[in-house]
Amino acid sequence: MPKNAIVILPDQDSPDFLIKQKKLQKIHQKLQNCAQCSLCQYRTHVVSGEGHPCAQLVFIGEAPGAQEDLQGRPFVGKAGQLLDRMISAIGLKREDVFITNVVKCRPPGNRNPTPDEVQECSPFLFEQLQIIQPKIIVCLGKFAAQTLLQTHTPITQLRGKLYPFHGAQIIPTFHPAYLLRNPSAKREVWEDLKQVAAQLALKIPTFEQRKP
Repeated sequence: MPKNAIVILPDQDSPDFLIKQKKLQKIHQKLQNCAQCSLCQYRTHVVSGEGHPCAQLVFIGEAPGAQEDLQGRPFVGKAGQLLDRMISAIGLKREDVFITNVVKCRPPGNRNPTPDEVQECSPFLFEQLQIIQPKIIVCLGKFAAQTLLQTHTPITQLRGKLYPFHGAQIIPTFHPAYLLRNPSAKREVWEDLKQVAAQLALKIPTFEQRKP
């Protein structure tokens, strides 16, 4: 994580990194044989999540899409490319954060996950969060926000506010896939990202600084 962050992430050879990495790998291995819901019949790969095991910032979506199912990695399609730009906009890199979904297997036809599928899979997410212990959790879209906050309130009403969650703060915002369909909502997401930066004491880079 950049030096402008208030929290410096542990190195890859530090005990904290290695312990948390091992625990997250155990969850990943457990998911490989998971058959707790019908989604196991359709998946190519389980998409457990990826990123820094000691991340102070976690992004959570709803479920893998087609590209994610093929590669076994979260947010690698067009929505993932936009998420990468969102992360870069606040001065971080993908490897500085942890990215995952509520549901770890792709629903057929990219349909929404059912309540039963969310109920069966969300304990894996909660276990991941307990291990990582992030400072900020960005819920991308209604499924992530409603699952963590245990509410049916629409994402349009949830976003723009902070919610305490087991020592962390949840910041709900729109899913990158929604932004691809509704570019006008990017302004609201940018306001949410500025809240993320403020909570982590990040200095938002200028446009020129964000260029590769």
